[in-house]
Amino acid sequence: MAMIAHKCKDHSVTVVDINQSRIDAWNSDELPIFEPGLDEIVKGCRGKTLFFSTDVDTAIREADIIFISVNTPTKTYGVGAGRAADLRYIEKCARKIAQVAEDDKIVVEKSTLPVRTAESIKRILEANSNGRKFQILSNPEFLAEGTAVADLENPDRVLIGGDQTPEGLAAIQALVDVYATWVPRENILTTNLWSSELSKLAANAFLAQRISSINAISALCEATGAHVDEVGHAIGTDSRIGPKFLKASVGFGGSCFQKDILNLVYLCEHFGLPEVAAYWNGVIEMNDYQKHRFARHIISTMFNTVSDKKIAVLGFAFKKDTNDTRESAAIYVCKDLLDEQANISIYDPKVPEAQIRRDLDLAEDDSSVTVCADAYEATKDAHAIIILTEWDEFKALDFKKIHDSMNMPAFLFDGRNLLDRAALRAIGFEASGIGRG
Repeated sequence: MAMIAHKCKDHSVTVVDINQSRIDAWNSDELPIFEPGLDEIVKGCRGKTLFFSTDVDTAIREADIIFISVNTPTKTYGVGAGRAADLRYIEKCARKIAQVAEDDKIVVEKSTLPVRTAESIKRILEANSNGRKFQILSNPEFLAEGTAVADLENPDRVLIGGDQTPEGLAAIQALVDVYATWVPRENILTTNLWSSELSKLAANAFLAQRISSINAISALCEATGAHVDEVGHAIGTDSRIGPKFLKASVGFGGSCFQKDILNLVYLCEHFGLPEVAAYWNGVIEMNDYQKHRFARHIISTMFNTVSDKKIAVLGFAFKKDTNDTRESAAIYVCKDLLDEQANISIYDPKVPEAQIRRDLDLAEDDSSVTVCADAYEATKDAHAIIILTEWDEFKALDFKKIHDSMNMPAFLFDGRNLLDRAALRAIGFEASGIGRG
């Protein structure tokens, strides 16, 4: 929404939420989300073309186009628990729009949703239409956290799905015109509703599949003496495959990949496709295996025990340039080590202590985890260092100084293959990474 407000000076964009503190944060100097370049865009547009408010009803009444961008977490209860998407917030939005709208509206699904959710939104709106007409569009987002602003500035594609009726096509064109302000028309793809909804799930599933595939190969590399970066490069030079998402790591995280694949698994089972469901579920199982395999490697390398040892964890966000920790590999690795009675000191440049302690389900008086102000504090007197997020600042650390402050032997486990292991070994570290025999 900030990018639309930034690019489309003749449109007014109002972001509404019932959470007053969240809206207050968006109206403050400290935005609630860290994303490179976002501060400048928001602060440049705020109060001009971009507004943040808790007055949901007025915003609905005044809008021509309404984007539904609420959370769609994985269900934790009832039928489909653990796999299906929880659509209660989507339904509440649809009912609010039907209750408040006074004229015709274009309603756009922006949240990642299971296929045919638009049908539910449409039925709710039409059942309460009272003569008003609603057009439902699907406009899934393909940006990546950490590069979101650049992804929005120059998107590979913008996808817009809608009914293939005269009214539906007119609604599609209205949204095409918004994006065409800055996106080349050939990069704006239009489809039917169901293709658009499924394309988002499928895109995330394919990307996650590539990560799980190279991570599966990384285990074989370690067993055989191969080098996963060399294997990945060799694979990536095949033009049919390409080089992206072939970087081995401790596992993928974030709000989308696991949630969307579980949703895809549930849909396949619902439509009587158990073999297809099992295929995609394997991507999740491989990701879980990689995280736990990494933790087991740490324990076995450190003489089969980490009890009462200080382990320094550098990075807690699921990737660099974001403060998002949802499904971060760091959560799973830290919990495995805590189960083995390790003492963990954590440093992440953007994730606050309260968020880390909440993610690890720690009691207030739990002293097994310490959150530190910098990497040097976290690593002092440590028995081992674990790199779990690929923050650029970690490459610039003085590892000689860090090594000299640690207990010997000093172990370093690079879960992102971020650092030069030969240089670390020359200093004296017992350094290992992912997928290098």
